[in-house]
Amino acid sequence: MSLSIAASTQELSPETVFSLLERVRSKRPRVHAITNTVAQGFTANVLLALGAVPSMTIAPEEVQSFAASADALLINLGTLDNSRRLTIPIAIDAAKEAGRPVAIDPVFADRSPQRCAYAKELLQTRPSLVRANETEMAALFDTRADVDALISEGTVFAVTGEEDQIEGRGEDYRLRNGHPLLARVTATGCAGGAVLAAFASVEPDTALAAASGLSVFNIAGEIAASRSGGPGSLVPELLDKLYSLTARDIESRLQTG
Repeated sequence: MSLSIAASTQELSPETVFSLLERVRSKRPRVHAITNTVAQGFTANVLLALGAVPSMTIAPEEVQSFAASADALLINLGTLDNSRRLTIPIAIDAAKEAGRPVAIDPVFADRSPQRCAYAKELLQTRPSLVRANETEMAALFDTRADVDALISEGTVFAVTGEEDQIEGRGEDYRLRNGHPLLARVTATGCAGGAVLAAFASVEPDTALAAASGLSVFNIAGEIAASRSGGPGSLVPELLDKLYSLTARDIESRLQTG
């Protein structure tokens, strides 16, 4: 289901994107990521390259403290086992109690009725941000009105695809950066969700944070792909570019509108 973003799509300036990236680098926000087993190591390295500080525990006896003391929480459903089912609600409650942004990535909600039902339960917590592709959105929402109901309560949607669409309450962005090679390396999308959480931790305008974070990740991916020989060499190039991305890189490549 497409979000059908309105014609009044907002502009995203390179200066704003780089300013938020510099804010992440200077503040070094802590992002607690309850993510899937395939993505954990790569996600941690992406956050470190970006300038953030990752933590990953899913132990129920620890996660409350970790989520409460982090600057943002990411929930990724890529490997939804019993431990994560137990831990995720504890983490969300702790993060919301502490006033921290919560980002949910309902990976493969379209592939499992049980996972889809669980993801729908999590959406009732009114997360700050939902990152999904259009197939996952179609599984989670029957009508556009269901999406609008969450948006009206403050949730921002980042729907990824050939054209990425960000929509929040009164804010809409369209983004066209990225490279097909990113899809040939596992966990790039999952790690991208962690980048959005990091940006949301330093910018209260969650739609702007999501648009900026996604642009940074995808521009770094474009440059990394141009320098790599394939998926194997893409990963180190991507980490290096996230670490060294400049204002000029963003200004020369940002595609919006």
